[in-house]
Amino acid sequence: MKLVGRNRLDGFCAQYPDARGWIENWIADVEAAVWTTPHHLKARYPSASLLGGGVTIFNVKGNDYRLETTIAYRTGTVVVLWMGTHAEYDKRNKGR
Repeated sequence: MKLVGRNRLDGFCAQYPDARGWIENWIADVEAAVWTTPHHLKARYPSASLLGGGVTIFNVKGNDYRLETTIAYRTGTVVVLWMGTHAEYDKRNKGR
């Protein structure tokens, strides 16, 4: 898969260094993956939440953090939209 928005992950890890190991492993997984359907993604990340419009939420580091992406399966592209703490995610998505 092609990963877009890696700079957002780098910035997040600078602020939250305890997430760096998980993020680095996730990046390696994404770049090596060939996810052609959401089922392929869920086989690797069963706790990921699939929302409408290709939006996928990953639980990072035991659900301490949330990673929001869009995944275009036909083009093999994962776009990082946002990353933050679980509390920030809940506040950001209140009423969603």
